[in-house]
Amino acid sequence: MRTYLDFERPIADLEARLEETKKLAQTSNVDVKEAVDILELSIDKLRREIFQNLTRWQRVQLSRHPDRPYTLDYISLMCDQFIELHGDRTVRDDPAMVGGFCELGGQTVMIIGQQKGRNTKQRQYRNFGMPNPEGYRKALRLMKLAEKFNKPIITMIDTPGAYPGLEAEERGQGEAIARNLKEMFMLTVPVICIVIGEGASGGALGIAIGDRVLMLENTWYSVISPENCSTILWRSWDFKEQAAEAMKLTARDMQRNKLVDEIVEEPTGGAHNDHQAMANHLKEVILKALAELNALSPEERINQRIEKFCDMGVVVE
Repeated sequence: MRTYLDFERPIADLEARLEETKKLAQTSNVDVKEAVDILELSIDKLRREIFQNLTRWQRVQLSRHPDRPYTLDYISLMCDQFIELHGDRTVRDDPAMVGGFCELGGQTVMIIGQQKGRNTKQRQYRNFGMPNPEGYRKALRLMKLAEKFNKPIITMIDTPGAYPGLEAEERGQGEAIARNLKEMFMLTVPVICIVIGEGASGGALGIAIGDRVLMLENTWYSVISPENCSTILWRSWDFKEQAAEAMKLTARDMQRNKLVDEIVEEPTGGAHNDHQAMANHLKEVILKALAELNALSPEERINQRIEKFCDMGVVVE
């Protein structure tokens, strides 16, 4: 059963009427083709109107939509012959971080990403998409493996943040993320990073240093979530919408501030509305970026990568 967000309720009402009309046609001899056509046009028009005027908070809600495709969904829809690799070779395998070799558009690539769960059992198993230090160390191990065999790296970011538990800090959460930042700058192979959902804090940044940083249209990328920002500033979650507007955390905000390179458009109604169309478009964008990056030497890629991140932000003395 499809899930609707609050601002999608008008669409839900029209789609319910459409289903009722189609059922009427099945149970009687009434010709409802004209009514169905009118309703379908109305739904398409309403969906376009709603999604052309989304607030920042509404985009945050869309990034968390329970029907939205996750990393493993994109891998299954875009790739052939995916071989998942496990473990950080130190502590354990972290199910919140997945990765492995696959074939994408006729070439072998390493795909790494954070993975959330669809139901309560899966969410607990995947730790709600919040990796532990082992997850970041596994990601780095896979990146180094890709570099060894001269294969491009694609990372998919979708996390509410790195796991903040005591045991994660005891095992070196900060060090694991910091090491990833350092090592990713110096990778000799092409690296493409894509925010496919939530991009929160160092948990996102730990796999987000690349030659190209992309964001899907209805995603966010920030040092903190709107709810936590609201809690700090107003001591309440009630001001999360105002916090989202002030933080300017959407894809368009990030591109305007030159923090990401490209926005990947989603199907009308969001990525959750058509998984296959979203995956097909994302695959095209990735292959185009890979063709551009493969034309550069490793030294050129590394220098451009360092310059890109060094140019971010403003320093005032």
